[in-house]
Amino acid sequence: MALSSPGTGTAPAASPPPDAKPARGLLPLLLLGNTAMYALYIGVAGVLLALQVEEIDPAHKVANFGLIAGVSAIFATVFNPVAGALSDRTGRRNPWILGAGLLAVPAMLLLGLADTILLITIAWCLGQAVMNTYQAAITSVVPDRVPVAARGRASAAVGLGLPFGSTVGALLGAAFSDHYRTGYLLFGAIVAVSAVLFTTCTAERRMPARAPLPVRAQLAAFTDALREHDFRWAFIGRALLVLGYFSVSAYQLYVLQDHTRLPQGMEPERAVAVMMPLTSVAMVVSTVLGGWLSDRYDRRKLLVGASALLSALGLLIPALSAGWTAMLAFAVVNGLGFGCYMAVDTALVTMVLPRAEDAARDMGVLNIANAGPQIVAPFIASLIVSVSGGYTALFVVAAVLSVAGALAVKPIRSVR
Repeated sequence: MALSSPGTGTAPAASPPPDAKPARGLLPLLLLGNTAMYALYIGVAGVLLALQVEEIDPAHKVANFGLIAGVSAIFATVFNPVAGALSDRTGRRNPWILGAGLLAVPAMLLLGLADTILLITIAWCLGQAVMNTYQAAITSVVPDRVPVAARGRASAAVGLGLPFGSTVGALLGAAFSDHYRTGYLLFGAIVAVSAVLFTTCTAERRMPARAPLPVRAQLAAFTDALREHDFRWAFIGRALLVLGYFSVSAYQLYVLQDHTRLPQGMEPERAVAVMMPLTSVAMVVSTVLGGWLSDRYDRRKLLVGASALLSALGLLIPALSAGWTAMLAFAVVNGLGFGCYMAVDTALVTMVLPRAEDAARDMGVLNIANAGPQIVAPFIASLIVSVSGGYTALFVVAAVLSVAGALAVKPIRSVR
């Protein structure tokens, strides 16, 4: 296989002029596309997949779920930057968004038909490959088509996809908890429809196609981005925060089953459907406010660090109390912190990309900081839970990782 390389092909595409405006309708469509993506991630991995694993082997659900999540995250880590590089080479984003979006349907069909841990692992690996191809392409739309002055608003539109998608995913996941095969197909259909709408309704800013480069040289080019001081620290900060976040969120259903004292008669699936809208409202508020403040005052680092610290505070709440009220407080505080972080950090990252012509590839490299920790998180979480005999220590470790993520943005020089 031959991929793209910096400095090859025709003249590189530049970012939009600073005084340009995003195309009409682009930001709502980015919101729709990201909402559909996160609905699948949360509804499938956070609810349906956990229930499917528990149904097959209840006694070993934590270890089995950790294995599936970790192995499938390897596919996410690989496919995200590779798909980004391929879309750079073709100079196109829409075909990759459309193709991957449509493939989400058969991928979810296979997952619903799986009836062993091995088959679930294989099917979810394919699902991760498809969804990360979709994610790599749609993430690159922001540096491609949005001027720097509007990056905060665009990043807020992207960031709002997480709370909106989380709410949709949790509610649909709970609604189809007894019919997970139908639920899987519904999530795949949502992604497919959003991909069709996005590619039909947005005029693509076509870039010059890139000349191919041997695989070895392209792999070396991936590491070039991490040699850039600011990009490297942005990568480290994102990786630490995501590691802490997914160490807990991946096991949310099991936390509610085995750690939290739920009100009489409340099922864990219903508790997820109650918590997620609270988190989503908090994320919406902090995402919009964070995106606006980052554009208004041009203080990305301060907001990223403060929101990571707020997320750490939220993680400590259920470590101190296993009550249902504590989990509701956790849902709100963690939502405020994580929502602001993802909105502002995304804007910050687009400003420290090494080269505009390699935007998708470098965003794909950065997305390793999203997917890579998911490989480690399930194993770390299952080990902590097994050794400590519960989830309290897991919340503490996740909070420490969030604090480290806040400190990692301090060395960044080119962004305030």
